[in-house]
Amino acid sequence: MIILNYKSKKELGENIGKSLNYTETSMFGPEYKSDGTVVGSNRPHSTDNEGREFFAEVTLKNHIIQKVT
Repeated sequence: MIILNYKSKKELGENIGKSLNYTETSMFGPEYKSDGTVVGSNRPHSTDNEGREFFAEVTLKNHIIQKVT
């Protein structure tokens, strides 16, 4: 599962039409696909303990975010 470098799933959704900001974590090879669906998660840094972990499925076409679920 890749790390999605966004503070929230809402922020990720606001980036539809842009390229995905992510970090690979797999030691078995890249999980990112320029066309298709990738699954990722993130736990934003929060000093006031209000950050929550989120998971998302991101559909990409030519490296551009098409859909976030």
